[in-house]
Amino acid sequence: MKYKRLNRDGWGFQYYPYYQMRIDDESFHGSACLIRLTDGEANYWETPKAGRIQVTGTGMTWLELIPDGTNRVITVIYFPDGTHDKDRLHYPVPMNKAYQPSIWYVDVTEGLEYDEDGIAVFIDKYLDVIFTPEGDVKVDDRDELDAAYESGELSKEQYDAALMEGEKILKDLCSDISQTDQWCANIRQIVEDRIAAGEPVRMCREVLEKRK
Repeated sequence: MKYKRLNRDGWGFQYYPYYQMRIDDESFHGSACLIRLTDGEANYWETPKAGRIQVTGTGMTWLELIPDGTNRVITVIYFPDGTHDKDRLHYPVPMNKAYQPSIWYVDVTEGLEYDEDGIAVFIDKYLDVIFTPEGDVKVDDRDELDAAYESGELSKEQYDAALMEGEKILKDLCSDISQTDQWCANIRQIVEDRIAAGEPVRMCREVLEKRK
């Protein structure tokens, strides 16, 4: 299993603002992280229903949510505020026009910790659930999960727990994607309000090393 930092350094972004905070609200209890992409090339994935999906590019925002009591990291990849790709011909009316998601990517995880920089780190347990506003839903990397179990890297209990979490993600987030959109937009507004009120930026490792 791999350890992954929530500020996603190593993706090739440079000097981007990263915010990390604890939220305890009626709608959400857990950790929330937000990345604003100030640079970087536009990259795309292909999906059956939505077609070409943008996942990186200047002006996009990644909201990462780690709800208490779960083993998942939910990443909502948003277009630049108030916009979406006009080539997405079947893009539904967003629940909040200010925050229009391109795609959701949910990692099944095991544990959450914090490194020497205070950045949240999760253990990636291979299995992922990917879905779009248009209704694409895909369970990804099941082969990697199976291989990790067959090699002895994962115990039977860890393997079964990953599959169970994947099923919970499908039920919790994919059975009504518009409702998930609204829930994520509400949390993002809380995050944006905290940032506007002075929530500090956490520097990515590239910036820290540059300043040494």
